[in-house]
Amino acid sequence: MRLGYELALQQQQKLLMTPELRQALAILQLPVAELEQYVQQQLLENPVLEVREDGDDPVPGPGSPDLVRQWLDYLGQEPEVALPEGTEDEGDGPAGFAAPAPTLYEHLHDQLRLLDLPAPERAAARFLIDSLDENGYLTLDLEEAAAACGQPLPVVLRALRTVQGLDPVGVGARSLEECLLLQWEVVGDGNPLVPLLIRAHLNDLAAGRIGRIAEALGVTPGAVQRAADALRALDPKPGRRFGRPGDTRYIYPDVVVERVGPDFVVLVNEAPSARLVLSPSYRRLLAAGAGVDPETRSFLERKLHSALWLLRSIEQRRMTLLRVTEAIVRLQRPFFERGPRHLQPLTLRQVAAELGVHESTVSRATAGKYVQTPHGLFELKFFFASGVESHDGGISAESVKRLIADLVAAENPLRPMSDQEIARALARQGVRISRRTVAKYREEAGIPSSARRRRYES
Repeated sequence: MRLGYELALQQQQKLLMTPELRQALAILQLPVAELEQYVQQQLLENPVLEVREDGDDPVPGPGSPDLVRQWLDYLGQEPEVALPEGTEDEGDGPAGFAAPAPTLYEHLHDQLRLLDLPAPERAAARFLIDSLDENGYLTLDLEEAAAACGQPLPVVLRALRTVQGLDPVGVGARSLEECLLLQWEVVGDGNPLVPLLIRAHLNDLAAGRIGRIAEALGVTPGAVQRAADALRALDPKPGRRFGRPGDTRYIYPDVVVERVGPDFVVLVNEAPSARLVLSPSYRRLLAAGAGVDPETRSFLERKLHSALWLLRSIEQRRMTLLRVTEAIVRLQRPFFERGPRHLQPLTLRQVAAELGVHESTVSRATAGKYVQTPHGLFELKFFFASGVESHDGGISAESVKRLIADLVAAENPLRPMSDQEIARALARQGVRISRRTVAKYREEAGIPSSARRRRYES
């Protein structure tokens, strides 16, 4: 037996989540209204950025490859995202459309529908979502939940982990501590004091007893204060930002699909980011060199680096959203030509394969975004629909619900159709589903049972 030490080299590939990459992923997820707010915040923080106003002479910006190349050469970097040949001011974009704000439960159920889960786990997850309070907390004991939903405790535990992995981060927690820890695992910067504060010192922190916490942890008050500042960025009530029945918000389409002759054209609503440019004044200041002290130069170079990453990230968002929507138009062409009743079954994986990207990229690009089509305003996730078999290959669940609604609208109110009769009528149209599936789709479409639809002669 040989004992001793040995030095070995091992080569590994690892993806590092840099601050710039985090920014790019965050921008990709932003709907156009939130992107506008983000751009306004960046304009306040970064003097190198400007907005070209209407009527101004064009100022080189993200649409000027020569200028961006000069900046990159100055910083000794290469571009990672192709920038457009030119940008045009398209005004303020389409007007907003009023729509009911989604509730927390709708938001969670929408995400759950996109996940591939075993039926027992899906049923348990649905039950847990419906059991959350308005702040996103689960106040029901898991053993009680298992008994109530008729699933074994291990299945309920897996379902809880699934729910806790949904957006918003922290939902499904059973206590304030668990809620904050769930969020810190995702958005934390690695400060080891923050989990300690969450687990043992929230009461002292709420009372402002920084000194006592520092003494207990054996660190300086300044270290505790920095951890407390990071902790305050977390949301103790992750469900409260969602609407309640009756709330109204305004929706601005992120993408517009227009018919031009036999084809469809996709336009990305990019205002105000389309008018975002690099300041020529600071360019001249840096290019001059003389008279600029080292501290000022270092500050401007950092801000320039940040501005370039922002412009790249915005352009990458535009191109990704454009490509994803174009793929949806290709794969859902019957919908765009003939309307919602012709929606086809479609998955994130199909679009990802069409574009050669990961499913998560498609998910981020479509999250919370809307498209204006010739048939109305729709969420992009609307086009990712499950389906059933039909005589010509497949039909989406949404299309089946519309067919059911059409049959119910045309029925004799004195003798409404039963679910079995609806199933037979659909079969005559080439859509073969069971009576139980008809009942499920009818309920999801908000259509009452035949007994409740029945009317009597006076």
